[in-house]
Amino acid sequence: MNLENFDIQKWIDLAIQYGLKIIGAIIIWIIGSWVIGRLLKAAKKVMNKGNYDVSLQKFLLNLIKWTLKVVLVIVVLGTVGVQTTSFAAILASVGLAIGLALQGSLGNFAGGVLIMIFKPIKIGDYIEAQGESGTVKEIGIFTTKLTTPDNKEIIIPNGALSNGNITNYSVEDTRRVDFTFGVGYDSDIKKTKEVILSVIDAHPLILKDPAAAVNVSELADSSINFFTRVWVKKEDYWAVKFDVTEQTKEALDKAGIEIPYPHIQLKQD
Repeated sequence: MNLENFDIQKWIDLAIQYGLKIIGAIIIWIIGSWVIGRLLKAAKKVMNKGNYDVSLQKFLLNLIKWTLKVVLVIVVLGTVGVQTTSFAAILASVGLAIGLALQGSLGNFAGGVLIMIFKPIKIGDYIEAQGESGTVKEIGIFTTKLTTPDNKEIIIPNGALSNGNITNYSVEDTRRVDFTFGVGYDSDIKKTKEVILSVIDAHPLILKDPAAAVNVSELADSSINFFTRVWVKKEDYWAVKFDVTEQTKEALDKAGIEIPYPHIQLKQD
């Protein structure tokens, strides 16, 4: 080795240059890791307050953690002088390939996240969605399970559920029950109203406020139709629906008010 051609100052400058970069990268890694830890704790606290599903919490926290770690690694490599453009492009390509392969599953996962965050439904709610109706039994990351009144299980993908219309019958404490009673054209309108209202007033599950309403809604081909509305607690909906239908029929018969029905006349030879 020719010591005359050895430039010690050059090597000192290089050592200082790269040494500072390495020290800077270490500092960035330490500070970045601390910030990531704080962000994860804050995210977990928010999720706990929002009562997020445990499995969803773990998935989201891991997703946030590794996404931030990858970003931190790219920043550290850039600090020491490594070209990160191609590295980022490779990551983007891999992410795109995975996304395309799991497009349906990712859509269902995103739908599950939206449902758990905004909570349009919860376990125990009776809902109607995607042409199906039933009580929500389970809200998973990818699917939601309903139990129908006749005890069938329906599984709906969360992507379709979150993007479609949902009718939730359990959100409000009260519900309106609608009836239509048809009587013959010879019936007295005032008396018919009184009979229907007497049934309503006598039922213990029907609320007094809002008040019930009985009105002539239609002059049909063979009947005068009375549109009747009452309000009940949501858990009493079907009991009132069945009771009032039966009791009104009995009360109209007792009052001599005819309920028209089709008649078939048979000719005799």
